[in-house]
Amino acid sequence: MVTLEIPQGFAYPDMYRVEWQPETPPAVNVAQALESEWIGCRDKIAIRPGDRIAVGVGSRSIPDLAQIVTSVVARLKAAGADPFILPAMGSHGGGTAQGQTAVLAELGIVAQVVGAPVLATMEVVHLGEAGGISVYMNRLAHEADGLVLINRVKPHTDFTGPVESGVIKMLVIGLGNQKGADAYHKAAVEKGFSHVLMTVGRHLLATSRFLLGVALVENRHHEICEIRLGTAEEMEPLERDLLKTARACLPALPLDTIDLLIVDEMGKNISGAGLDPNVIGGKGTCAWSDDRPVPDITRIFVRDLTDATRGNAMGLGRLDVATRKLVDKIDMQATAVNAITACCPEDCKIPLTVATEKQAVAAALMTLRPYTPEDLKVVHIKNTRDLASMRVSKGCLPELETRENIRIVSAGSPMVFDDTGQLAADL
Repeated sequence: MVTLEIPQGFAYPDMYRVEWQPETPPAVNVAQALESEWIGCRDKIAIRPGDRIAVGVGSRSIPDLAQIVTSVVARLKAAGADPFILPAMGSHGGGTAQGQTAVLAELGIVAQVVGAPVLATMEVVHLGEAGGISVYMNRLAHEADGLVLINRVKPHTDFTGPVESGVIKMLVIGLGNQKGADAYHKAAVEKGFSHVLMTVGRHLLATSRFLLGVALVENRHHEICEIRLGTAEEMEPLERDLLKTARACLPALPLDTIDLLIVDEMGKNISGAGLDPNVIGGKGTCAWSDDRPVPDITRIFVRDLTDATRGNAMGLGRLDVATRKLVDKIDMQATAVNAITACCPEDCKIPLTVATEKQAVAAALMTLRPYTPEDLKVVHIKNTRDLASMRVSKGCLPELETRENIRIVSAGSPMVFDDTGQLAADL
């Protein structure tokens, strides 16, 4: 950590509060949507009395997740099955069974809530190869009589393809545990992630005991706007279709160029990459990442890690400036496990670290292009999921005035820091 000497009279920009409410699909009634989808698919799946069904659940914070899992468990029981909950999250939770169970508990996925026991193991079974790629599956999933996976469909943070984050990725990466996730990411360095995902995903859909995928789409307000259930044969075309909807619902920054982006928090509960590259643009830190050319952001300063990320600071390599407060919260073991499994050690790079947020903002501003108060573009957001309200500097206003559904709701006011040098701002 360094202590930055801020030049006397150094000017911080005035900031304007902005609200942005782009159109988005409405929320669905989760209970009704699940019931309708279950009726449509129940006769397509074979469940025998007493079948042990693994219900895979990931590490992401998804709206109404506990309600959805509980409903799925209840329907499986009514069909005569004996379901159990299985963490399907690759190397997350520190790469341990106990850590993954704890992640589910934080999401409200515990036996007394969802009506089924939570079982976890990091043991895997090697299932041969698909297209020259070694295939692995969680031992409990492999031994189960059937698999039901619940996941949100959305654009991935680091690659593009016909299918990205969703049920198929959970089948491949989530149920691959650390061993499988590590193997697939290594293969992606050579072959590309989309190729690996589709090759192994199609193989597992055809050969595993996959019964049903519960695919969810979230709107811009973080509400479930679509729920679809699909069998193994239906899953790929279903995800292709839902990905189009999910992409249109993706949060976005309403500017093409930004000099400095200030983010209140980052973490795995917000995005697998800590900061969603679909929002912040740029070249990903992983060797297999695709480019996101817009927006073009020169400097990024993140103020803190979320509590829910449990010290996992994946995405750290994207930051230009941080404070000691953030760096001290990093669990380097958990971050390293995640980064090495993803073949992405660049994601662990610690940025320029200064003592206070006032120094961090100054360091970022001192390393920009020549600018004036009238053309400087600074944007301050809570995180890359919550973009309905933000603060912007004067240089952003001309571009924002051309955007629909944007309101400038306050006059410019100085960027204020408290006596400890922390930024005082209400988004």
